[in-house]
Amino acid sequence: MKIKIINTSSNPLPEYATSGSSGMDIRANIQQPITLQPLERALIPTGLFVEIPVGYEAQIRPRSGLAIQQGITCLNTPGTIDADYRGEIKVILINLSNEKVNIEHGERIAQMVFTKVEQVQLIAVTTINKTERGEGGFGHTGKQ
Repeated sequence: MKIKIINTSSNPLPEYATSGSSGMDIRANIQQPITLQPLERALIPTGLFVEIPVGYEAQIRPRSGLAIQQGITCLNTPGTIDADYRGEIKVILINLSNEKVNIEHGERIAQMVFTKVEQVQLIAVTTINKTERGEGGFGHTGKQ
């Protein structure tokens, strides 16, 4: 599938790091470094605008290296970019570490995954089918 993209940044187009990658790395498009204090969040522009076909979405997800090495992750994860959105892609980053962290221009800050979606029609009813699991959730199967 081909996706139209406008890149107003000086960064290269997003790309897959390996042939088996699911997500394309996207980069910060900022004039000067942004310092995130512990528990601080910021909206980071990318300079990217995409035209996603109806029936698809782009998801913005954290980069595992940033998460484990610096405690930086994305809020609202995964962030959804709808097919009819035409604004700039921006990433909400948060610093979950105990140290301040600098975000630099051109730094890979997140990954973008394109996936198929389907709209459904909801039908109001008064009961739904029961299952073996039932209402179990939030760790109901135990730790092991």
